[in-house]
Amino acid sequence: MPTPRFLTLDDVAEILNVSWSQAYALVRRKELIAIQIGGRGQWRVEVDELERFIQQKYAEARAGSVPPPPAEPGTAEPVSGEPDAAASAGTTAAPATGGRRRR
Repeated sequence: MPTPRFLTLDDVAEILNVSWSQAYALVRRKELIAIQIGGRGQWRVEVDELERFIQQKYAEARAGSVPPPPAEPGTAEPVSGEPDAAASAGTTAAPATGGRRRR
């Protein structure tokens, strides 16, 4: 039997030693190119594409240029010079009460 040209996301997950969800996220973010086949839209990754992806990740690791993960849709990164919400939350100092809060 010839070597298969395409892999399922289960196969990809097993090869990369990640979960199916992580493999799917790579496809969704277009880090790993895949196609949908059939009426149910099953994802398939070409063996050569998986190898290209792996080699790219090795090249990034060697160059020390592993990019940060992309921001999730709907989240905004703080603008340079502006504090983010977490840093500004709770900045109002409460009056000192000897360690206890009065109600």
